Amino acid sequence: MLGQVLLAASGSGVVRRAVSAFPLTRKVVDRFVAGESVQEARDAIERLRDMKLAVTVDHLGEETRDARAAEATANAYLTLLDAVRPLDLGVRGEVSVKLSAVGQRLDDAMALEHARGICAAAARNGSTVTLDMEDHTTVDSTLTILRKLREDFPSTGVAIQAYLFRSEADCRDLAAEGSRVRLVKGAYREPASVAHQGRGAVDKAYVRCLRILMAGKGYPMVATHDDRMIAITEVLADRFGRTIGDHEFQMLYGIRTDLQESLAGAGHTVRVYVPYGDDWYGYFMRRLAERPANVAFFLRALGGK
Repeated sequence: MLGQVLLAASGSGVVRRAVSAFPLTRKVVDRFVAGESVQEARDAIERLRDMKLAVTVDHLGEETRDARAAEATANAYLTLLDAVRPLDLGVRGEVSVKLSAVGQRLDDAMALEHARGICAAAARNGSTVTLDMEDHTTVDSTLTILRKLREDFPSTGVAIQAYLFRSEADCRDLAAEGSRVRLVKGAYREPASVAHQGRGAVDKAYVRCLRILMAGKGYPMVATHDDRMIAITEVLADRFGRTIGDHEFQMLYGIRTDLQESLAGAGHTVRVYVPYGDDWYGYFMRRLAERPANVAFFLRALGGK
């Protein structure tokens, strides 16, 4: 129930203004967001690199409905990729792109053009791009753009949200050689007509999708902080003859850093999702909605503890 309330609040302009204006909110946001500037993002990436962690970097923003803003977001990615090139991260330094931030709500062709430019810049760094998945209304458009991007940039990945009823079929379609799929549980407020409701149902859907990807020929990117899901991943890897190098774990910046380091220390590729930028509100509210522990952290910070 609390999660649904927070997801509803993520779309409220009134709540956005109130939360954003509250001074102590910044203390909590700093846990989940690497900073507002490219330099702050670069510094965070360098720290994670030194901890033997890979990264996928997200310039925060979504639901762009202005062509100039979409172009500005695309240019921000180009600036970021240019700034991190000296770090020589290669495939350990990719970026994540929300297509709605680069014009998807305006025109698919615009979003595709901007995404192509970002993919080309990532390729110059020896890296790639993963397309974030947003609410269910964007899935078909996102997968169509993915197919077009992969014609020139075959390593382009995509996130699939397990709680959508359609996702098992999407995973089957995507579990082919050369594909990269980030499997997440899902972080948007979706109606019962299109998505599983409740933690138990979502967890079961996640495992079904995970099994499809681990049995396939692609490269699964298992995005979870859940110890059970990590254990299940390792069981499935053994069952389907996978090795440490043909799949990876992904986790969010600022969440379960001890687990990130432990898995990396055991030889796994662990990729940290690093968001930066000043348009942090929607991302922040979804992080609170995902885990009660995040809400508790927020309340303790507000209490000055």
